[in-house]
Amino acid sequence: MTGKTHIIGGVAACVVTIRFTGFDPLLLTTAGIFGSLLPDICHSGSKIGRKVPLLSNIVSALFGHRTFTHSLLFLLLIQTLVSLARLPDEITAGLLVGAASHLLLDAATKNGIKLLYPLQMTFRLPLTVRTGGPAENGVLAVLVLVVVYFGQGIM
Repeated sequence: MTGKTHIIGGVAACVVTIRFTGFDPLLLTTAGIFGSLLPDICHSGSKIGRKVPLLSNIVSALFGHRTFTHSLLFLLLIQTLVSLARLPDEITAGLLVGAASHLLLDAATKNGIKLLYPLQMTFRLPLTVRTGGPAENGVLAVLVLVVVYFGQGIM
């Protein structure tokens, strides 16, 4: 999926989370947007990869694309790091919800993800789309509808 779809996916996941938790919407969603882009640190052409090219190149050289940073192990690393930093619960939840939305969306692509990295099994959803293709625009539209529906009255 493209960066814009990941961002909207992260926002959608956050507004749904807010409905069930009562977390601060601004803090959770800001962290969620960052979390929704974070797994693509392994790709130098991604939105986040272009912002921190040195880190992106190092992660890419070590792991490649859609492996470690697209796995449950990466989510565990995020959880561990934010726990050690003693960040507010909204930030922890936002980062994790955003990153999880990223993994779910990339599992809906033809290439899938290595969810159980270091195992090399590829996970993909039964229905997949081509990144940047017309079907991705449909996914984006559905995510916008989720944001509008669940986002009503949050602020």
